[in-house]
Amino acid sequence: MSATPIVLVSSDNRVFDHVRWHATPAQYLEAVLYGSGAIPLMLPSLGGALDLETILDRVDGVLLTGSRSNVHPSLYGVEPDVKYEPYDEARDATTLPLIRLAIARGKPLLAICRGYQELNVALGGSLHTEIQEFDGRMDHRAPISDHQDERYAIRHRIEIVPGSCIGRIMESDEIAVNSLHRQGIAELSPRLAIEATAPDGTIEAVRVADAAGFAVGVQWHPEYWVGSDNASSRLFQAFGAAVRAEAAARLPQPLAAE
Repeated sequence: MSATPIVLVSSDNRVFDHVRWHATPAQYLEAVLYGSGAIPLMLPSLGGALDLETILDRVDGVLLTGSRSNVHPSLYGVEPDVKYEPYDEARDATTLPLIRLAIARGKPLLAICRGYQELNVALGGSLHTEIQEFDGRMDHRAPISDHQDERYAIRHRIEIVPGSCIGRIMESDEIAVNSLHRQGIAELSPRLAIEATAPDGTIEAVRVADAAGFAVGVQWHPEYWVGSDNASSRLFQAFGAAVRAEAAARLPQPLAAE
């Protein structure tokens, strides 16, 4: 007996036609479905109104998506400024406690871009607000284009820590990734371990060192190329294996024969 795993997917607050929506880009939902073999379930960003314990009882993993919005600077000790906007405080109020609870309960967790930054902040780390302004850093922002394939194009290599979780998944010490971010990890949470770095030293991947199972964050966007890029596919396959194991563990166990 088996069950298709269910993955909780974070959402943003957006306004379309003067109406507030809870929204998630399609590529994340499709990557969960086709790349991990799981059912994606969107979580509305309703903060403390949500019973996260009950929600996590019913799912097998958590995917934290990227977003144009940034984690609010007050959450990691930086003064807010209009140049760091846009923010989504309703999402912050939802995802940060979700992260801490999911890790405490051993739920598989994959955090991407904004979700990766949320992971660091939720566990006590901080962020650089505009890394392209630092001497010696690459410009990690997306190219200006109306074509998404150009914006999400694979752009630079990253070096993977030998023997790391990402290294075992990729079976390599180096892969090439895309880059669409202006913020990055400043002070690393004491609960996170570095898994990969860009040539300029930017931390590109982490894992939760004390997690009971799969708990990984990446700064790039593997969801976009999950159907055609080997490294992207490998990451979602590994996440899929973790959530399938979680789903199997939640199934009622057969009674022992007398």
